[in-house]
Amino acid sequence: MAIPIKVQQHKLTSANFVASPNCDDRPSASELDLIVIHNISLPPGQFGTGCIQQLFTNTLDCSRHEYFASLSQLKVSSHLLIERDAALTQFVPFNKRAWHAGESYYEGRNACNDFSIGIELEGTDDDEFTRQQYQRLKEVLICLLATYPRLNSQAIVGHSDIAPGRKTDPGPKFDWQQIKF
Repeated sequence: MAIPIKVQQHKLTSANFVASPNCDDRPSASELDLIVIHNISLPPGQFGTGCIQQLFTNTLDCSRHEYFASLSQLKVSSHLLIERDAALTQFVPFNKRAWHAGESYYEGRNACNDFSIGIELEGTDDDEFTRQQYQRLKEVLICLLATYPRLNSQAIVGHSDIAPGRKTDPGPKFDWQQIKF
């Protein structure tokens, strides 16, 4: 039987917490009312390497792979990562601003990091996500919507929705029907 997902002190109780330095305080007037779904794999198209966690904690050895050279000065994070096997890692408490969206815009507001939760799925635009990932993502979304009253199922978007032309994730292989409420 699965352990129910709960939030205590802005952290999921069922997630492995690995603190990222790539976060800061949200602006005082910001309220959580958006969830942004992303995808990531490092190196691109490879899964289970541990490199995503290293990127989010600034410990990635950029000499390990030629692609990593482009990441050497990057300081990014996300609140959550759901791996292919549904392993769940949290890097930033939900009351803090994770650096996941970059230049972004949603419903008349810029800087979506200020008011959103970022969830990374281990994957690519071109690969199907796993059944376990969708199941874990839906469990997480149900928990977040129950915990943070300004969040709602209509404000769950892809990175591509808030940064069109710049970002394409979670990509065309992401099945939005899997997380419908």
